[in-house]
Amino acid sequence: MTCKAMNSTKPPRLKACAHCGSNFHPRLPMQRVCSPVCAGQLVRAQKKAEREQVKVRKEAIKTIPDLIKEAQIAFNAYIRLRDAGKPCICCGRPLPAPGVGGGFDAGHYRSTGSASHLRFNADNCHGQTKQCNRYGAGRAVDYRLGLIERIGLERVEALEADNKPHKWTADELRAIKQIYKSLAKELQKGNE
Repeated sequence: MTCKAMNSTKPPRLKACAHCGSNFHPRLPMQRVCSPVCAGQLVRAQKKAEREQVKVRKEAIKTIPDLIKEAQIAFNAYIRLRDAGKPCICCGRPLPAPGVGGGFDAGHYRSTGSASHLRFNADNCHGQTKQCNRYGAGRAVDYRLGLIERIGLERVEALEADNKPHKWTADELRAIKQIYKSLAKELQKGNE
């Protein structure tokens, strides 16, 4: 081999940056980006994509009880916002201001155990003091009287007559969660 052949080096080939797409001369054989700034942005973008994939995988493996719990949290938050400033459905005392753990409960007229198909029915759930809901066993008679006053006898009787069972699907529960989250967001905007 001649000296001339050994000294002749080809200029490095241009590569496209994996982040911004601009052409650059790589200094290292495995270099994928044109600058440290692009390297940092590429790593951040990859981590973000990875987090999104994990989020999608976690959502896909949620069970029906998990989804019911999430939908119930969104529903109860909406009920608390809707009934803030109104009196307790049972005793008529003013509902306390929201605090740690919620100032009052979103109490169901027909319990979620006996009428789970009415769990997300807004007519079946109203603001109730913790004393009435938890320690007063729901105070069903007083609740019914307050409910008649608030929504009318026809709607109360419709709730009492509704006994058709319902089996929740994952898609229904995700939709319910989104609906009540958006309703709660609208109420918060209206209150500001």
